[in-house]
Amino acid sequence: MKSVRKGWWMAMCVTLLGVLPAAAADKAINLSLFTPVSLAKPDDSVSAFRFNLIYGKNTSVGVVDVGFVNHTTTSSNGLMWGAVNYTEGTVNGLQVAPININKGTTKGVQFASVNYAENGGGLQLAVVNYARKLDGVQIGVINIIKEGGMFPIMVIANWTKK
Repeated sequence: MKSVRKGWWMAMCVTLLGVLPAAAADKAINLSLFTPVSLAKPDDSVSAFRFNLIYGKNTSVGVVDVGFVNHTTTSSNGLMWGAVNYTEGTVNGLQVAPININKGTTKGVQFASVNYAENGGGLQLAVVNYARKLDGVQIGVINIIKEGGMFPIMVIANWTKK
């Protein structure tokens, strides 16, 4: 009986060693205290869900990104909800936080106290909205569109000049 148990454990270990590299290639979930203390490395993509207790950084996150500070370097798709959302690439979906910063392109909705987008597309809803370029609408107390806006600075609402 003991030799069967030893053989079973040996087979399990060999199987796990063979499967681990494949599992490492696809990160469906990431839990992070702060980067680099997390399940996934900063240069990994997360395909489904990421939770950051303090700070999390990954190349991209799909579906849900929740935490205190959420940072993606290439893309975020779905819901991004935190105290600070910082994206260097493309956002497709909804960003909800007191501060949203997007150095790339936003396609969707930014809802915050302060929104910043290099290239905004969709709706910015905040006390202060800023977009270098915008293809959409800003609603807030102060709305700034540097290029292509109906007005450079406007209260209540601002939109793209067509």
